[in-house]
Amino acid sequence: QVQLVESGGGLVQPGGSLRLSCTASGRFFAISLMGWYRQAPGNEREWVATISRLGNAKYEDFVKGRFTISRDNAENTVYLQMNSLKPEDTAIYYCNGLVEVLEGQGPMPYWGQGTQVTVSS
Repeated sequence: QVQLVESGGGLVQPGGSLRLSCTASGRFFAISLMGWYRQAPGNEREWVATISRLGNAKYEDFVKGRFTISRDNAENTVYLQMNSLKPEDTAIYYCNGLVEVLEGQGPMPYWGQGTQVTVSS
């Protein structure tokens, strides 16, 4: 059973910073892409950033220059450093991982339960 668990959300003032973490646990062979998505009230879930196992990162335009994604392969953990936060960044942030449970089986997407980020004065 593969589980992804996020942490690090909370309430922060505009212009502040937060660091989200997501750790995968359970029995699996490898994790290829890991990433973050978010969903604001009344909106669809949207992609924020992804990072490959080799560290190649991609970002949605609205977070470029403010958010940084990184990962620790040994710890099966992905991070999202969020700086210069804006009220419009308020959302539930979800971790995603493409997990190959058995070698050669092909990766399947797994999701965390989400962590709330609220940016407000």
